[in-house]
Amino acid sequence: MRIKIHQILLPLDYEEKDILKAAAAKVKCSESLISGLKVIRRSIDARKRSEAPFFSMHVEIEISESAGLKLTDDKDIQIISGEQIFPEIQIPNISGKEISRPVVIGAGPSGLMAALILAEAGLSPLLIERGSPVNKRTPEVSSFWKKGELNQEGNVLFGEGGAGLFSDGKLTTRSKDRLRVRRFLETLVKCGAPEDILIDAEPHLGSDLLKKIVPAFRNLIEINGGEVRFHSRFEGIHVDKNRLRGIIINGREIETESCILATGHSARDVYKILAESGVMLEQKAFAVGLRLEIPQKRIDQAQWGSFAGHPRLGAAGFRLTLKNDGNRRACYTFCMCPGGTVIPCASSEGYLTTNGMSLSARSGPFGNAAFLVPVDPSDYPAEYPEANGIHRILSGIEFQGRIENLAYVAGGSDFSLPAAPLSDFLKNRHPDILPEKRSWPRSRPADLHLVLPGFVCDTLSVAIPKMLRLLEGVSPEEALLYAPETRSSSPVRISRKENGESVNVSGLFPSGEGAGYAGGIVSSAVDGLRAAEAVISFSCCKH
Repeated sequence: MRIKIHQILLPLDYEEKDILKAAAAKVKCSESLISGLKVIRRSIDARKRSEAPFFSMHVEIEISESAGLKLTDDKDIQIISGEQIFPEIQIPNISGKEISRPVVIGAGPSGLMAALILAEAGLSPLLIERGSPVNKRTPEVSSFWKKGELNQEGNVLFGEGGAGLFSDGKLTTRSKDRLRVRRFLETLVKCGAPEDILIDAEPHLGSDLLKKIVPAFRNLIEINGGEVRFHSRFEGIHVDKNRLRGIIINGREIETESCILATGHSARDVYKILAESGVMLEQKAFAVGLRLEIPQKRIDQAQWGSFAGHPRLGAAGFRLTLKNDGNRRACYTFCMCPGGTVIPCASSEGYLTTNGMSLSARSGPFGNAAFLVPVDPSDYPAEYPEANGIHRILSGIEFQGRIENLAYVAGGSDFSLPAAPLSDFLKNRHPDILPEKRSWPRSRPADLHLVLPGFVCDTLSVAIPKMLRLLEGVSPEEALLYAPETRSSSPVRISRKENGESVNVSGLFPSGEGAGYAGGIVSSAVDGLRAAEAVISFSCCKH
């Protein structure tokens, strides 16, 4: 008999044997009757600041039917029927059929996962990536960070692993698709990720681990019959009678009847190509703001109290929100990086944005997070000169671009980040100096009010102090702001049907963050998995 137990509570210093003991006590049986135990979920509960944080676990145990155990009526205890808790997703193998080879464009989490599923189905997919593989991409990014030397095809945003390669590697998600989330996490473990990501409530990898995992992921695709090509730029599509017939890569057409477009939200040229090709796009809301950093010790103290520094707690994170009060917009934190670094990002000359990155240990002296203000299509300027080739549907990208260009200039036009102490920002003044100790030394004092739109600055000026009070009153003098945070999501959505196919181009399957249907590593990978399943179904129906 298999039994699932919710809410097993254990202290920070628990040992493995304590899990078995607690499970036996929960079902009121002897430990000797339990023949198997598996932890399904593990989280830290630190809501009561006056008490010690503790672990809350969900476990599965096995007890022989012959033991005659009678379970008490407890909502935290349930008998598991014959099916697995995490059954496998069945991917049909359709190799051997005369099926057009599918193409996947973009080697971020969405594209990688899609290519793997298609390879496992026997479709020998071709994965196209405009940037470099990890081993070449890393020195390209290092040169950008140290010297401001930008490679527009291989950078922090473009290349194997996508923009997420240089991030905190957070694997938290709001997705309710537990099967596909599990499938992705299990694949990461197969590629070298720690098994803890399968049970932790807020798992993360860190950029250092991602640099090892992503090449292993590519190898898995190739072992299963897929092909990966780098330095291959998507330049157009061939559509005939609303059906995809091919894609243009580096000036040459590759014939295909199915393509998963997983190019990420920073490949702005892709949106223009699609708009000019008649692919249906739509505007969507996104968010703009700043990245704020404070000493990690202050965050730990606010979240863990006197238990800050305990080895099982690690670096603390936070999620803060402030609702719209009728006078100013809402504000919320995004992509919090405990023990991390604020980093500059760019994919084209003259434009600059920020992100957060941390390593697996999260041992840096600062924590940072984006503080974002919602932006609606009604905020975008209504008219742009058609002579510049700017489509009205892409006006959100122009909105982003204007901010990023102002940031580039404010930072000295060499990809240094414009920054300001929060105290100066709140007083709307140009800072004279930045703190000597900060996560990103290649930053310069700047008046951030000259970078962001007025309504964003007005909201942040009121919201940030209120939100920081929830962290035991972190003072403005302790916080440093970097500008801007503009690419938390795309201002454009590639319209698609319920099956994931473009609404007006048969065979084109937009996927991931760039398509406007995901936000983060896990949700992007899950969207890519679904896109691959849709291509498999599409291919079977056509043949």
